[in-house]
Amino acid sequence: MIWLSRLLTIEIWNCLTRSRGPPSRDHGCLRINKNMAGTITALKIQKKNPQRVNVYLDGEFAFGLSRIVAAWLHTGQNLDDAKIGELLENDRYEVAYQRAIKYIGFRERSEYEVRQYLRKLKLSDQTSDAILTRLVHAGLINDQRFAQMWVDNRAEHHPRSQRALAFELRQHGISDKTIEATLDSFNEEENAYKAAKKQSLKYLGLEWRDFRNRIFTYLARNGFNSEVITPIINKVWDEQKMNPNLPSNEANQ
Repeated sequence: MIWLSRLLTIEIWNCLTRSRGPPSRDHGCLRINKNMAGTITALKIQKKNPQRVNVYLDGEFAFGLSRIVAAWLHTGQNLDDAKIGELLENDRYEVAYQRAIKYIGFRERSEYEVRQYLRKLKLSDQTSDAILTRLVHAGLINDQRFAQMWVDNRAEHHPRSQRALAFELRQHGISDKTIEATLDSFNEEENAYKAAKKQSLKYLGLEWRDFRNRIFTYLARNGFNSEVITPIINKVWDEQKMNPNLPSNEANQ
């Protein structure tokens, strides 16, 4: 685990600039305007959050810490200002790391997305870099995996052109090198056909001109060029005409 050490003065500044309204009793701001050094007289698991520990110095509540950060503390231990500052910074790191874990738990995330999320937490660049490095080494974020899953998901649910996919991946901070490797075997015609085939079910029973115009507009909107679109439209139209069992629009309405 990477532990970040900071001078207490830096932690005080971060704490004050981050706080809104009265100081929280859980991030170490409570004793910020007086000497924080003291002897640990009690360590108590928080009732509302058993993953955090309240630290009491000289009989008074001082600050809260993640259990993993407080694991090596014990009653009777003396803490000077520098050690307290280190504990507070380590706690901020651990809390941010756990929030990042929760963030990427909803779906696959790119490194850029996670960095932007950490930026909203107002972390230092050093802390954000350390968290990202830890996530990458743990295999929890991987831009190559993200790019492949993105392309596969699009191909299954909403096929788009190679150009459109490359644009979307760049928006998620994926490097050109990774994009090129991911789309190396991409089949433009196959994806255009999938998109047209799925969309054509909405246009059953239309005359040729209306059918052609609507499919062309749909495919163009998803990044396919006219050289790919034209033969795909003809192919899908012919398949519809060869299958008399397909229901008409009127039947579906």
